[in-house]
Amino acid sequence: MNEIKKTAMITIAGRPNVGKSTLTNALVGEKIAIVSSKPQTTRTRISGVANRGDTQFVLLDTPGFHRPRTRLGDYMVKVVRESVADVDGVCLLVEPIAKVGPPEQALIDRIREEKLPAVLVINKIDTVEKAQLLEVMAAYSSAYPFDAIIPISAQRKDGLDVLMEQLEKYAAPGPQLFPDGMTSDQPERQIAAEIVREKLLRNLDKEVPHGTAVEVTRFSERDGGGSAPGIIDLDVTIYCEKASHKGIIIGKNGATLKKIASHAREDIERFMGAKVYMETWVKVKENWRDNLNYVRSFGYDEQ
Repeated sequence: MNEIKKTAMITIAGRPNVGKSTLTNALVGEKIAIVSSKPQTTRTRISGVANRGDTQFVLLDTPGFHRPRTRLGDYMVKVVRESVADVDGVCLLVEPIAKVGPPEQALIDRIREEKLPAVLVINKIDTVEKAQLLEVMAAYSSAYPFDAIIPISAQRKDGLDVLMEQLEKYAAPGPQLFPDGMTSDQPERQIAAEIVREKLLRNLDKEVPHGTAVEVTRFSERDGGGSAPGIIDLDVTIYCEKASHKGIIIGKNGATLKKIASHAREDIERFMGAKVYMETWVKVKENWRDNLNYVRSFGYDEQ
């Protein structure tokens, strides 16, 4: 194990659904941020930790930058703006579209305002031809003098070594911030809640999953006995905004909720390296995303 002599704190920013969490997971080498095909999957800032040689990278995965429509949306946009400040560098992650959209322009303005080193990362390059990629590069080159423009496929892990070489240029001498083996700053209770929310996003349609929040009300560990792995007992409450949504989440004879809980339990066991017993409930909190007290109580707090 190399001694850590440098650190680089890097914000990964971009519009919703551009692949920020997929990229964070790929760079860390472990799933620490939930992923779905639905926009605004990530609601708060998550730090992923990756050690390469003598450098520790702290990667800040942020919510998608969008026009907020709820108190929760306001919080998410504030998180992004605050994350593009007091860091060593910024990755602006974009799709291979030869036009600088309003979210990207707003983030470029923020990078310029904070005078931060920045690299443009064009994701999903496996979906376009080379000629289109050159057009994307030209469009962004005229919008801002990025230190580098790096095409990648986070899904296929293409181009990531080149990206890490660029990010290492932003590292500054300093002590190791996170101990060896630690890949995220999230408490295990929060990771469990986020995994359940991921399964809601993947198994429910339209607006229903966006109106859900997950709270782990009990997280206790006990000995598995002998050489058996430990056991984690979880009580999980899923909150939704309408009574009709509660019925959809539970499903006929509880089938949908059982499927969500089963998939979540498998992922939690994989992450924790322990057997998991999980009890799950569904409750209604009407329009919680527009209620500041509820937004804060679910951990989306303006610190």
